[in-house]
This record gives sequence, structure tokens and C-alpha cells, in this order.
Amino acid sequence: MGRYRRLDALAAGLAEASEMHMLYEFLARIAREMGFDYFALAEHIDLRMPQQQPLQIHNYPHGWAAYYVDRDLGPRDPIRRASHRTHLGFAWLTIPRFLTLTPADRAVLAAGQAHGLGEGFTVPSHIPGEVSGSCTFVTRADEPLPRDQIWTAQLIGGLAFERGQRLLGRTALSGDSAITERQRDCVLWAARGNTDGEIADILGISKETVIQHLKFARERYGVRKRTSLVIRALFDGLISFSEIFQRHKYW
Repeated sequence: MGRYRRLDALAAGLAEASEMHMLYEFLARIAREMGFDYFALAEHIDLRMPQQQPLQIHNYPHGWAAYYVDRDLGPRDPIRRASHRTHLGFAWLTIPRFLTLTPADRAVLAAGQAHGLGEGFTVPSHIPGEVSGSCTFVTRADEPLPRDQIWTAQLIGGLAFERGQRLLGRTALSGDSAITERQRDCVLWAARGNTDGEIADILGISKETVIQHLKFARERYGVRKRTSLVIRALFDGLISFSEIFQRHKYW
């Protein structure tokens, strides 16, 4: 269970980042601990358009950051475009699974390598009604992807995007965030991957009741999908990684 306690500690550390510079420092440190050299946390928006303050923090090499912005690569970035076609994190080497790379796409990837970027892992974030974005971890050029840390990067990436949006006032809870103990139980079993019917059997309640409990919890957090609900619940400490992966007689 040591691995899961570490994840709980990381989630708690993210929750303590009360200012954007603290989130930056946290992600830079965690990236190094996982074996990456760079990170980027960003909303996928057009930076040239007038709007509210965007979520854009990274520690990429200055040359690459300037090259990317000067050429307005965001909308054409193959990594960003690939992230719009999946809800799961992906290694950059697998981008051809999501889209056919054009010569222009390959030129963008080659430019990143020329500026010192190696292999990367991107975690998309898609919440209906909100801006899409991603959290990316990248190695230096010629350094391998730390594959033993991919699972951790996936979880931290989703929580980091959530924290960044909260710091900018994007995801305030809708009303009182308190939910009942039974509703919490349903969220926990949903986080473990169980269906509504399975949760009903485990808790000894009807499937319709489970559906209503989860619907109420989603409404409290202002989200529409289970994945988003689980991320919000983890972030608020309603459930923990240790609980999710705890061995249980129903497994």
C-alpha cells in the first residue's frame, strides 16, 4: 500500500498549492521525481484572443516556448490535437494511433526535439461545458520515457489541471459540497470501476438508488461524467487512492 499512500500524499500536496507559483514549484519537483525534466499545464485556447486569464504554466526551455508562441503552434500542435481524441494519457510515440501525421506535424515534433525535448506523456482533461486542456511531462532529448511512472503521471496530471482551474476560479463547487455517507460509498465504488448494478449488489440497495446517489454527487460538483466526479472527490479528500485500491472481499 506504500505506492497508494504516496499518491495520497501527492494529492494532498497539490491541494496545498494555494497560489499558481506554488503549483508550478510542485509540478517541477514532481516531474523530476518521476524522471521527467519538463512539465506543461495548459488550457487549450487561442492566446491571441481577448479572454480571462488562461491556465498556462510550464518549465520548457525558453527557446522552445518562444518558438511555439511566435509561430502560434497551439491549434496545429499534433500533441494537442491527439489529446482531443482520447480521455486517457498517452505517450507521444503513440500519437499515430489518434491521427495521421502530416509533414507539418512531423516538422513541429522535430522542432521540439531540436529545442531539447525528448519523449513525453500527455494527460488530457475534458469536462463538458469547460475549457479542455492537458498536463504534459517531458524528458530531455535522448532520454527515455520513465514508463514505471506513467500511472502516477496519469493521476497527477488530472489532479493538477483541476487544481490549476480552481486557482483561477474556474471550478468552484455548486452550492454546499457535502454529500451523505451512502453517496460517498457510491462514489468510492464507482472509482473502483464498478457499474451501477454491481454497486447496488455490494451496498444492498437498488440500482435506481445508486444512479440517484451518483447523480446527486455529480450535481454537487457541477460535473457530468464519473471520471470528473472521481477527480473532484479525490481532490477534496472525500475519497483516497488508498481506499480505491484497498483489497476487498468483493474483488
